[in-house]
Amino acid sequence: MLKHRYSLACIYLAAWLRSFGIGMLGVVLGVFLYRQGFSSVTIGLVIAAGIAGAACATIVTTFLADHLGRRATLFFLAQLTALGALPLIYHLGAPALMLLAFVGMLNGMGTDRSAAYALEQAVIPGLVPDHRRTWSLAWYSLVLDASGALGALAAGLPLLAQRFRGVELAASYRDLFIGYALLNVLSGLLYLLLSPEVEIFRAGAPPVWRISVSPATRSIVGRICALFALDSFGGGFLTDALVSYWFFRRFGLNEERLAVMFFAVHVLNALSHLGAAFLARRIGLVRTMVFTHLPSSLFLIAAAFAPSAGWAMVLFLLRESLVEMDVPTRQSYVAAMVAPEERTFASGATNLTRTGAWALASSVSGILMNLTFSAPLILGGGLKVIYDVLLYRSFIGLRPPEER
Repeated sequence: MLKHRYSLACIYLAAWLRSFGIGMLGVVLGVFLYRQGFSSVTIGLVIAAGIAGAACATIVTTFLADHLGRRATLFFLAQLTALGALPLIYHLGAPALMLLAFVGMLNGMGTDRSAAYALEQAVIPGLVPDHRRTWSLAWYSLVLDASGALGALAAGLPLLAQRFRGVELAASYRDLFIGYALLNVLSGLLYLLLSPEVEIFRAGAPPVWRISVSPATRSIVGRICALFALDSFGGGFLTDALVSYWFFRRFGLNEERLAVMFFAVHVLNALSHLGAAFLARRIGLVRTMVFTHLPSSLFLIAAAFAPSAGWAMVLFLLRESLVEMDVPTRQSYVAAMVAPEERTFASGATNLTRTGAWALASSVSGILMNLTFSAPLILGGGLKVIYDVLLYRSFIGLRPPEER
């Protein structure tokens, strides 16, 4: 039990470091690329390339992580992520930027949905008993969003350094991206400290290169993936990088104000995770997912029609106070419905579906913005409403063990 707590603490700390960098990047990436002269279409494609890289990494993680070793896989993913900062540090052109964004899984979502995130979701349920599963994942999500909040706040540092210390904005941005790379290197080192108990296959066991999954699990995971694809396609229009770009272009909010707003966003996200665990214990996982996610989508659609920056920010913050409540409940539900040895597959498959859909939507979001600037918010919110209705109808009758 002590080893499990130690490993859980290492995972939480590594995730904290990674999410801090993601929080910074989510706020500044779109605005930084715009300041570098890139078009809305190119910005959308860069974000899509990073998400596509994460999707490919998730495929490898899903099928090979348990056999190559979860600790080694997490370490390698962290080092690759650090490489994603290189094109930003050295101001490379669009082709090199997209290539290294793909290889380095450059995350413009502002929210951690990486291959490491998928693998950590498979590891955590195995370190705690069933009755603590949802709470452990809720605390994990809280750690991610609390760190993301601080990272979002740190995104305002380049502008503050320019204003109060006379530092050139380009130099401040370079330091920010170097910091992003170092955070990922450090998180990778923490994974090497994990206990061998996090591994599925023990030392001396013969390697098995084919995943064995029961028909029941394939059926459930397949249905969940289909719905998650719809939800994430809507979410792909709503990455932090694109939303901050929307506020920057439509209302003229600079990086300093955006940093404060996204700090508040991530604080609300973090607090909502504990509320989700509390609510799930009383009304169930599926009801918690739907009854919180549906109104958040309506707030988002309303924000697209807001007449002023103030109203848009209020509606967006109301949305963010609810939208993440389905995250720990969704993770817990997926883990509960499959056997422990199938959790890497289930987590990888569901996260792969989500990142793939995010990448596809992000690739066309810039084009939509050229047609109608608020179109991504309206379309994204509408798709999420449809997802909530279908999720409730499909899974309200399938309960996890602790609800039976």
